Amino acid sequence: MTSYLKLAFKVLGRRKFFTFISIFGITLTLVVLVVVSAILDNVFEPRKPESRFDRVLRIDRLQKKGPHATETTNPGYGFVHDYVLNMPGIEAASAYSEMEPIAIYRNNGRSDSKLKKTDAAYWRILDFDFLQGRPFTDDDVARGALVAVITDSLAKRLFDKGPALDQNIEIDGQTFRVIGVVPSVPITRWAAYSEVWVPHTTSKSSEYLHRFMGNYNGLVLAHSRSDFRRLKNEFDTRVKAIPIDEPKVFTEINAGLDTTFESFARDFTSIPGLRSLGKRHTLIARTVLLVAALFFMTLPALNLITLNLSRILERASEIGVRKAFGASRRALITQFVFENVVLTLIGGAIAFVVAVVVIVLLNRFDVIPHATFDVNLRIFGWGMLIAAFFGIISGVYPAWRMARFHAVNALRGGVQ
Repeated sequence: MTSYLKLAFKVLGRRKFFTFISIFGITLTLVVLVVVSAILDNVFEPRKPESRFDRVLRIDRLQKKGPHATETTNPGYGFVHDYVLNMPGIEAASAYSEMEPIAIYRNNGRSDSKLKKTDAAYWRILDFDFLQGRPFTDDDVARGALVAVITDSLAKRLFDKGPALDQNIEIDGQTFRVIGVVPSVPITRWAAYSEVWVPHTTSKSSEYLHRFMGNYNGLVLAHSRSDFRRLKNEFDTRVKAIPIDEPKVFTEINAGLDTTFESFARDFTSIPGLRSLGKRHTLIARTVLLVAALFFMTLPALNLITLNLSRILERASEIGVRKAFGASRRALITQFVFENVVLTLIGGAIAFVVAVVVIVLLNRFDVIPHATFDVNLRIFGWGMLIAAFFGIISGVYPAWRMARFHAVNALRGGVQ
């Protein structure tokens, strides 16, 4: 093996351009794989302020379907209140509105921002670190108190370096008192993302309280993931029992309690259905992502096969000498496959360094505001295993071709 390793480095240094092309293809492939996985990890894996989302189910799509018409929107507050907030055997449940653009007025100045309307349970499910103040309470929500929680970046825009607590801001003609300041949230954390949060009871009209479909979402915090199946079945039973108010137009109501990835899978596949189809949605989404990754990994493999064939043809005389001195086909195949794996591992090591640099730059230049990306070592490890696998596969065929060279013809520089 030591001889194989020495020979591998000698061979890689012989045709530097071919070696560069091979390593570049491997490196680029793994860098893209690691960076994309870091972004997906930031979207789907639990992390602050959604660090409890490994125990959270969500409802953010509601569909009424009939033979000739389909209506799909967010659920309304009335639906979330009647069928989600009172789920049995849970730790907490919350209703929060979709994010909406707003204009905040202060001292004759205007600042555009984003707002969500929530209940007090929202703050018990999400674990925001309060830099100043506190969240609004059940009592604040019940009273419709004009209080607000804002992010530190918005506080800086509105109040510069001054204190934000107990300051007043005007939103849509209402004056809210700031009672809390939290760190800014990246847009990749969709349930948590906003710049201003106010009690939903501060809405000027109470009509939203009874709406079946609308612009709200629901969160359910389970005691453990083992409760997911029970909660989903309970929710399915409730949905099936909902009376349809327009039976001539719609014949069924579809909705599901989903994990974050299952929710993404529903939108990704654009296939409507009950939660019983949720596994199919997830399977389709996972399969598409996996096939895309594997297809992307085949590019350097094909590149390596082509280059290895060229290298082997150039090394015909070397192969002839080795076969003349008794080298077996197995020994020759092992040597060439080993060289290919060494090339792959070199590309992988370079890819790791480049990926770290790219992710550091993404964080430093705030490409996605307030998002912090990390190198996913688990994904990188799988990427290296896949790369090594393709390194072996892309080396086997050229090595097999090489091992079949006739010794006399190989010594003359030809192949049989």
